[in-house]
Parts: sequence; structure tokens; C-alpha cells
Amino acid sequence: MGPHPAVAAIRLAVRRTLRDVLQDAPGGSGAPAGPSVGSSAPDRRPPLVLVACSGGADSMALASALAFEAPRLGLRAGGLTVDHGLQPGSGDRAREVVGRLTELSLEPAEALTVAVGRDGGPEAAARTARYTALDEAADRLGAAAVLLGHTRDDQAETVLLGLARGSGTRSLSGMAAVSGSPAGRRGVRHRYLRPFLAVDRQTTRRACMVQSLPVWDDPHNADPAFTRSRVRHDALPALEKALGKGVVEALARTAQLSRDDADALDAWAREAEREVRAELPPSRSASRTGGDGRDGDIANVVDLTEGSGAALDVARLGALPPAVRRRVLRRVAVAAGSPAGSLFARHIEEVDRLVTEWHGQRAISLPGRVAARRQGGTLVIRQV
Repeated sequence: MGPHPAVAAIRLAVRRTLRDVLQDAPGGSGAPAGPSVGSSAPDRRPPLVLVACSGGADSMALASALAFEAPRLGLRAGGLTVDHGLQPGSGDRAREVVGRLTELSLEPAEALTVAVGRDGGPEAAARTARYTALDEAADRLGAAAVLLGHTRDDQAETVLLGLARGSGTRSLSGMAAVSGSPAGRRGVRHRYLRPFLAVDRQTTRRACMVQSLPVWDDPHNADPAFTRSRVRHDALPALEKALGKGVVEALARTAQLSRDDADALDAWAREAEREVRAELPPSRSASRTGGDGRDGDIANVVDLTEGSGAALDVARLGALPPAVRRRVLRRVAVAAGSPAGSLFARHIEEVDRLVTEWHGQRAISLPGRVAARRQGGTLVIRQV
């Protein structure tokens, strides 16, 4: 007799993800991982996959499935839990989770203690602290990947939040099955994997129940002070009551369709960015007469060395479809130093007007001390 259907579902989801990890490992087919950070010697052991576990039903189900599947595929499996220090007894709870991970034969099993700041509000600050700690631990342990327990329900909530903010296609695409560091760490484009994006929350909870896995329900998840909690307990149930069952599945499907569209537009924007870059003078001294905003005078205004900003040809920008043009503007602004998380649609719309509705307006100030200024037929985006 096989496992309970819920257990079979979570194991299958994890098995598929781990096969991708094996395929992507150096040499494929479970080849040894490279050296860990700070070590020059190659690690001859099989690749290590970590699970980030809060002790809740989703992440405990994920930990149990990883513990079952990893040895069968020749992988090492470990677990991490993060103590945010935001609730009484959080340290004790983190130690309990480490104990449960150890009982599942996950090794290493560690608790990471973080200090949560205030930037961006409590949810964003906790998220930044959490992923920074996970990144540091993954680097230190030489992990090939970190598994996250986000489910289809989490995906639906993310899409609904994006809709409420009036966000673009990328925001509506929700969470990716494979992603880099949410904390902004470079060089880890494929570190975080989400095997459960097609698995609902009810399945993970049932899988824990039939395996007699103790779970902890974070009271913050039911606290109406948090936006996501209100979406989970109020907005989504109200939508399902009004529209019928299937809203969660439809929102999750919207995420995948939006991601496909966003990926295609982003690829187009990358190519377009190269085509619209203005031809720069060979040096700042090459054009020092005038100052009236002509294209050849742009070097008088800014030092366009690598990393300081970019000059873009307005005519070529204007010929692009709006969705592609705005992506180009956003890419250039972020590259110039504007934080992606603080750069909103309204900022890009104002910069876009320098291209489409030019009437001599002043420079546009962007987050991160970045400015966008039109100089005749050239748009300059640089840090000031």
C-alpha cells in the first residue's frame, strides 16, 4: 500500500525539484558540489539541499518530503530555521524546530538568529533579515539550493496583493519556482526553489497530520495588522463566496501566464536597451562648447563612465512599444543605483514623459539619488 495521497503529492513535487538540482549540479547526475565559500578545496560530497523551515505545516511538510526524497537521489539534505526575535519564546521555538529537523535526519540543522530592522515596514524588514541570514548560511555551508514552502495559496495571495497595488505584469506573475536572492545578493540567481507552488495549503496540512508531524501556527499569520493576513482570512474567502470555488487556482494560473508574458517582454527590453544607448563622445573634453542641450554636448553634463548611468537615444526609445520602453527605463534606473524595491510605476511614468511628452520639464528625481534628465535628443539617467 502506498503513502497517503497528500504525502504522495508533496513527495512528488519535491522529487521533481530535486531532479532539477541534480541536473544543474556541476557535471550533472549528483556530481560533487563546488567549494564552499571561504574554501579553495572542492567539496567531494554530494550536493547539499537545505529547507527553510518555520515549523508551520507548509515548511514541515516540505522538510519531511526532502528528508524522504534526497537520500534516494544521492543528495544531502539539511534544514534551517530563522528566529526573528519578534515574539516571546521565539528562541525556544527555533530550538524545537531544529529538534524536529534533526528527528527527520536532516543534517545540518541550524537556527539562525536575526535582528529585524524597520525599513519598509515590519513585513518587509523581517523578510530582508530572513533572506540575508539564509543567504549567509547557504554560502557558509556550500548549499546547492534552498527550498521554500510557498504553496498555491501563497501564490494567489501574492497576485491579489499585486492587483490591489495596481502593479504591472511582473508583479502579477507572483513568485517564481526558481529565483535568486530576495535580499539582493548577487551571484545566486537559482538558489531558492519553491516545489509547492502547484500544491494547496490543505494538502500540506493533511500530509503533516497523517505523518504525525507537529506543526506551529504563527500567530502573525492570523494578525489583521498584517496585509497578507487580511488577504488570506478576509479577501480571498470573500472572493470565493462571491465568485464560487476556484479563485485560488485561477489566480495562481494568472501568475504563470503573467510570468510567461513578463519574461518575453523582459527579454525584448534587454535587447532594446543595447539598441537605444546613445553614442557617447570619447571623453568629457570632446565637446565643451554650447551647453544648449544638443546631443553632442551631453558629456559636458555628466560623466558617463561605467556604473554611473547611461545615455539613451530618445528617438529610438520613442519608437518602442510602451511596455518595452518602460522596462528599458526601469532597467537603466536600477543599474544607475535606484533600489528596485523603491522604484515604482509612477517614477517610471514620469521618466517616460521625458520621452513622449517633452516640453522642457526639469530632471526627474528617482530613489537612490538617481536623476533622469533630457538633453536634446538624449535621455541621461545617472546617480547624482
